Amino acid sequence: MTNFYFVRHGETDWNLAGKIQGATDIPLNDRGRYQAATTGEKMQGRKWDVIVTSPLSRASETADIIAYKLGLPAPIHVDGFVERNYGVAEGMSGAEVEAAFPGTMPVPGRESREEVQERALAALHQLAFDFRGMNVIVVCHGGVIRSVLHSTTGTAFFGERIANGSVHSFHHSDDGLELVHFNDPLDALTDDLSLPDFEEQQPLERRE
Repeated sequence: MTNFYFVRHGETDWNLAGKIQGATDIPLNDRGRYQAATTGEKMQGRKWDVIVTSPLSRASETADIIAYKLGLPAPIHVDGFVERNYGVAEGMSGAEVEAAFPGTMPVPGRESREEVQERALAALHQLAFDFRGMNVIVVCHGGVIRSVLHSTTGTAFFGERIANGSVHSFHHSDDGLELVHFNDPLDALTDDLSLPDFEEQQPLERRE
């Protein structure tokens, strides 16, 4: 069995402004770097074997900071964990997208949730093969984490907030992928990060 701990990247200025980031490469802001460092410190009580990351800079810098805190080798970049591509909606707010593409009108260039889930799970299964029996940290994005959650729990956590810096744990075995903890108890920083935060991508997901 392989243990996976998914970490959402730290905050960016677009998170703060309520803009949809998707595949646009927006860096961490100072609060995001603080969140990454705090997450790394909260994870120091466990044994970790490897850390992998989306190649987008907000995730890869988060992973670099966590790896430093945990004394791990440089993170491995995995393309399958890049955030969902929102096409022309990237850089818009949820309200702007609703105004431009009301109801069920398709958003040009937007990747489907099924496509995100397929590539994320393929990457996860490969990691489970490569690092069988190990504890693996995966630093990525809210949309990717939600897709993995949906594959294991259906809509059980559909309305739950996935905070910047939060940790969500899964077991991968021959029986498949299983959620262990949404907001893993090691993630005590949930209380520290309870300031108002834009629920990134939620308006778009609710109407699909």
